[in-house]
Amino acid sequence: MSTIIYEKRNKIAYITLNRTDALNALDDELNDELWGVWRDFNSDNSVEVAIITGAGKAFCSGADLKTFIPKWEKANMLDVRKNVSTGIGGGITRGQHRITKPIIAAINGHAIGGGFELALACDIRIASEKAKFGVFEVRYGLHQGDGGLVRLVAIAGVATALELTLTGREVTAEEAYRLKLVNKVVPHEELLATAEQYAAMIFNNSQQAIRSAKETIMDVVGRTLEDALRLETINAYSSLGDFAEARMRLEQFYSKGKTEKV
Repeated sequence: MSTIIYEKRNKIAYITLNRTDALNALDDELNDELWGVWRDFNSDNSVEVAIITGAGKAFCSGADLKTFIPKWEKANMLDVRKNVSTGIGGGITRGQHRITKPIIAAINGHAIGGGFELALACDIRIASEKAKFGVFEVRYGLHQGDGGLVRLVAIAGVATALELTLTGREVTAEEAYRLKLVNKVVPHEELLATAEQYAAMIFNNSQQAIRSAKETIMDVVGRTLEDALRLETINAYSSLGDFAEARMRLEQFYSKGKTEKV
């Protein structure tokens, strides 16, 4: 049985982690298959947004420690260096993190350990009321190593990153929303539909503009103010191209009888 269910409908790539017997834990097979899925999503012009979720009761329970620990306990520094370009989750945490198409996480259940890192690597996070989060790595002698610390600090701040990482405690969906770890919490049965509503809002916009905007956001993180401002204006004006799409959208706007400025 495939470890991933991958479907494409109505410009959306649906990616469902499908190791239900292991709570969708990330082993080598799942990581390898997911790497190919992200690469296909990035190159396929028929899809513009990805929605990733989990089959069964978990979103992703993190790295499969039964295979992860034996793999790394005898690793040398060369192995570690080679791993830098290939993060978990098929590289979406590190390695394929520069995909500019929007990625929505529909978090249906536990997103813990590396599964939490995977969720944080997505652009928009919609959580079921049943979802749970946690930096559980610290319970097993490890800590985040695939962007989890970096993104947790960027998304929720140093204080929250420290508190969640040092305690390793479980976080409910409602608390995750208060901590800004997720964008929205919805009833479980409305999870996928809500993610699709977000995709529909994205479709209303210029895909060229939103991909440039996502790329710019990733580019300006950690920059000085001067560098960030320079990158923003260069990317914004260069994304306009020959202004053909901008002119077309403005004509459509005014043809509806609206007169307000944009």
